[in-house]
Amino acid sequence: MTPTSTPLALSRNPFGRLVLNQDGKPHLVNPVRAFPLSAPLLGISLVGEDGKEVLWVADMAAVDPAARALLDEDLAAREFQPLIQRIVSVSTFSVPSIWTLETDRGPVDMTLKAEEDIRKLHGRQNLLITSADGVHYRLPDTNQLDKASRKLLDRFL
Repeated sequence: MTPTSTPLALSRNPFGRLVLNQDGKPHLVNPVRAFPLSAPLLGISLVGEDGKEVLWVADMAAVDPAARALLDEDLAAREFQPLIQRIVSVSTFSVPSIWTLETDRGPVDMTLKAEEDIRKLHGRQNLLITSADGVHYRLPDTNQLDKASRKLLDRFL
């Protein structure tokens, strides 16, 4: 697919799904980031219902504002990643363990299945923690946590 630099013919159907009109044909599409953490605005694939790429968007900056707003809405819903603000408690220092967290989306209890579910993104301070039910929790800077939260987290790092 060729990168796009022209306005995208994007709209929503009556069911709220994104529709891309390309070559005179409507395609139901889902936007998927190629690099959601390291380059979230570069490389967006518009994937059709059959799982195949319909269009590649090289850079979101080249997309017209109306289409970009539609893409941003769908991507935000798809990429639900609460930010961890505080680790209140952990049930045990072995896995699986239940973590009680305060996030930007409110309090939550999540289960950590394995220590490998804590991934270091950019150095030791930026973490992505995946719960047993597949939700990704972001911790952009461990240095911003309170002392008690850092102490609990250090037992797993």
